[in-house]
Amino acid sequence: MSIAQIFNIANFFVIPFWLLMIFLPKWKLTQRIMESYLAFVPLALAYLYLFVISITPENAQALSNPQLADIARFFSDEKAAATGWIHFLVMDLFAGRYIYLQGQKTGIWTIHSLILCLFAGPLGLLSHILTYWIDKIFVRRPEGEVATVTNQ
Repeated sequence: MSIAQIFNIANFFVIPFWLLMIFLPKWKLTQRIMESYLAFVPLALAYLYLFVISITPENAQALSNPQLADIARFFSDEKAAATGWIHFLVMDLFAGRYIYLQGQKTGIWTIHSLILCLFAGPLGLLSHILTYWIDKIFVRRPEGEVATVTNQ
C-alpha cells in the first residue's frame, strides 16, 4: 500500500466518528463506540508503520534535539508528512472524544467545540474549556444545580 493510500484511508477513517459525535451524540451506538478506544488502534498502527519507515539515523538525531529548520526539512519528506498528519488525526480525534464524553457527562453543549476540533484540534479544545467555564460560572451553581432566573 502506498503512502498516499494510507494517508487517504486515514482521512476517511476518522469521518464517521466525527459525524456520530456531532450529529448523533445521544445515540446509544455513538456512545458505545466513543467509550471504546478501538477507533484509535488502526490509526495508531498506521502511525507506527509510517513512523518506522520515516525515521532514519540522520533525522532521528535531528529530532532528538529539534530545531525549526530540522523539523521543516523532516516534514518536507512525504512519509514524514503523512506520519505527522496521522498524528494530528489521532490526537484531534482523541481530543474530540474527550470533548464529546465530557459533554455527555455534564450536559454541556459541545457541537461548536467538536466542529472546531475536527478542523483545528487545539481550538476545539480551547472552545470546550471556555464553554465549560462559562457554563460553570453563568449557568450552573458550583454544586451542579442549574441557576434559575426570576423576575423580581
